[in-house]
Amino acid sequence: MGKNQHVVKREDGWGVRGEGNSRDTSHHRTQEEARQAAVDIARNQQSEVLIHGRDGKIRDRDSYGNDPYPPKG
Repeated sequence: MGKNQHVVKREDGWGVRGEGNSRDTSHHRTQEEARQAAVDIARNQQSEVLIHGRDGKIRDRDSYGNDPYPPKG
């Protein structure tokens, strides 16, 4: 399993950062561009994408290839 990818607000746009990394993997003008880049990485690494709002709190998350089967609940 790869590192989860976080989409986070930056002064000049949005960044994608692998969980535990000290630097962003990439920078983007819009949150949607950053989300797409994070999804591509997460699909490749079979990990999750966590979308942070402007306030820094996680507002959404999606899993790409690491879902438990059968689903819990």
